[in-house]
Amino acid sequence: MNDAYPRLRALSMLCLLTALSACTLVNTPWKQQPVAAPVPVALPLPPPALPEPVATHRFEVSSDSDLVGVLQSTEIGKEDTLPDIARRFNVGYEEIVRANPGVDPWVPKVGSKVLVPTQFLLPNAPREGVIINVAAMRIFYFPKRKPGEPQVVYTHPIGVGKVGWSTPEGVTKVVSRQKDPTWRPSAAVRKEHAENDDPIPAVVLPGPDNPLGKYKFNLGWPSYLIHGTNKPYGVGLRSSHGCIRLYPEDIEKLFDMIPVGTPVRVVNQPFVFGWHRGQLYLQAYTVLDDDPRDWTKARHSLLSKSMTPRLQKLLKDNGVEVDWDAISSIVHKPRGVAVPVSGELATIDQRVAAATEVQNRVPEGANWDGADDVARDEASFKQLLSEREPAAARPATRPRS
Repeated sequence: MNDAYPRLRALSMLCLLTALSACTLVNTPWKQQPVAAPVPVALPLPPPALPEPVATHRFEVSSDSDLVGVLQSTEIGKEDTLPDIARRFNVGYEEIVRANPGVDPWVPKVGSKVLVPTQFLLPNAPREGVIINVAAMRIFYFPKRKPGEPQVVYTHPIGVGKVGWSTPEGVTKVVSRQKDPTWRPSAAVRKEHAENDDPIPAVVLPGPDNPLGKYKFNLGWPSYLIHGTNKPYGVGLRSSHGCIRLYPEDIEKLFDMIPVGTPVRVVNQPFVFGWHRGQLYLQAYTVLDDDPRDWTKARHSLLSKSMTPRLQKLLKDNGVEVDWDAISSIVHKPRGVAVPVSGELATIDQRVAAATEVQNRVPEGANWDGADDVARDEASFKQLLSEREPAAARPATRPRS
């Protein structure tokens, strides 16, 4: 019994110490352990904002350069089509498609970059009044220059006459102009529409169904007009009956600028040469299907004739030689991009890579406000494409629309 007592006492003391220890833990306030400061993570900097797009319809013309505008590129946005980009940047359908071979016009890849061909060599013609280059499908207007002011040119994409109804070449003038015109299609035009299951009335009053749009210029050539359109996504196509069509916003501006009596010169220049920064440049467009010149067999001769005496003198005076291999390459696959063909050469790919990437929006100061309520879907566009083919051969003299 005496041996058990010390053990019992030791066990009692152990239980007491354990209880006291537990009470101490319960009554001691909890203290949060210090937490190490987080290591800062360097976030990637946002990409620099892209430059704003440059307005592409008005340019000052330098006395020592035939090149105006800036070559631009932009990123395809969600639901964008190439016709959308074209309208936004004031270029035509053929221009934007030609500049971007291999890109689906109606389903371009979102996020991809496309070239916007907004740089132009001025046509080989006197820089006065209106000049229309049917091969480029583009109009140039040179208003009268006031003393002490620089020469200015306004340029816009156009639609021209389709095969069988080609826009005539030569010189005429603006004889009158009219707002909210009435359209009286000729018998030949009505017959063609009927054959295409698209009958039209003998008289179309002003309004959204009028193919002339809201404004028209009458030319010295009877029945040939410069006018607007109710199908703006047909601008940049050969889809008219010989008339020159403009985007609604462009014809509205020109209507207020171009006076009656202004000379109008229509040329067909698929290969335009010009001088810029001491070099000869070439801008190549697609040869029209009904161009009577044989550009395949007589290409060198025809291209040589496309160089004006002024350009030939500049080449001689500056000791500059033309690179005909470069010319042949550009002509073989026209992109509508101005490329140097003398001195320090640059390929089309290099010119495209050097294009200024800009925001995908309507440029500040543009004629268009970006709003539109007309059909711009693929089905409507295909209807325009179907209208390009002639129903039959037409006589030499016929009313146009």
